[in-house]
Amino acid sequence: MSKTSPTTVVWTIRLLETPEEMSALETLQRVVWSMPDLEVVPKDMLLAAVHNGGLTIGAFAEEQLVGAVFGFPGFYNTPDGPRIKHHSHLLAVLPDWRSQGIGFALKRAQWQMVRKQGIDRITWTYDPLQSRNAHLNITRLGAVCNQYLRSAYGEMLDGLNAGMLSDRFQVDWWLNTKRVERRLSRRSRPPLALEHYRAAEATSLDAIKKHGFLLQPPEKVPELSGTLLLVEIPFDILGLKAADLDLARHWRAYTREVFENAFALGYLVTDFVNENKRSFYVLTHGESTLLGW
Repeated sequence: MSKTSPTTVVWTIRLLETPEEMSALETLQRVVWSMPDLEVVPKDMLLAAVHNGGLTIGAFAEEQLVGAVFGFPGFYNTPDGPRIKHHSHLLAVLPDWRSQGIGFALKRAQWQMVRKQGIDRITWTYDPLQSRNAHLNITRLGAVCNQYLRSAYGEMLDGLNAGMLSDRFQVDWWLNTKRVERRLSRRSRPPLALEHYRAAEATSLDAIKKHGFLLQPPEKVPELSGTLLLVEIPFDILGLKAADLDLARHWRAYTREVFENAFALGYLVTDFVNENKRSFYVLTHGESTLLGW
């Protein structure tokens, strides 16, 4: 699988399997997350995983590793006993190579290979305040979410996470559903706009403009009701964090309460909208129409 970037450099997708390739992935982690060595997934662990059912897939430009996705098999409980799933632990793309479809291509390759293993579910975690990741995970890939993990990784020291609680969404990617197949198709439908959800009378939890690009959350979490919810988050949490760390932490506390309340009531995250530098999660009540979307 290959594609030409706007800079005319061709990037290709292939499996990572050698010690040298895993060393390159160690370096990629350090660069992407400004990560100390203590938190890097080491090459021996990566090799052990891929030799025992795990998958590490890389994007290369002229033999330089510019992106990668890594995951491994796991289990989840059902009323009929444990079932196998694939857990995707990391997805990383070098800053200069973002917005070129590499992350999407890596996840699509993962989707293809995990299905060949006979597995129908992939899970992974991400920071729900990261709008770029939300757009990829929810809007483009068709993952859904009804699990909120408080401080999932404890204190994190890398450049992106230092100073913030490591709360995470754990998303579900149901690989054989029409919803996911349509999102991955080259003929996928255009995403719904914010106006469509407002026209459907979605309950909207809009942020309050503070000054400049800074937004602050509503003063309190309202009682949640209705079939559809719109929950606004900062468009650029990293910029907000750099400008006002206390405000970023306030967003973490506020959204933690919103999503935990919503999930307890039976809502699921089913879409995400970015418009005019404003970002909204779409939550749908119940599963009745979910997997056929």
